[in-house]
Amino acid sequence: MAYTTYGNTGAIASTLRDRLITRIETARADYSKWRTYRNTVSELAALSNRDLADLGLSRSMIRGVALEAAYGK
Repeated sequence: MAYTTYGNTGAIASTLRDRLITRIETARADYSKWRTYRNTVSELAALSNRDLADLGLSRSMIRGVALEAAYGK
């Protein structure tokens, strides 16, 4: 009976694990940014037009400000 080994399978498992961990960390970071965006939009949308004007903003600027706050764009 002959046995064949295909190298170190531990290295393959480690690589798969590392990729999975990286994907999970990326998903968490993306979710955190999305939550920042949604919270910013919600808070600014709740303000009156006068309060927004005091901040130097208009309603049309809310999404842009939220994108900048969350994603730095």
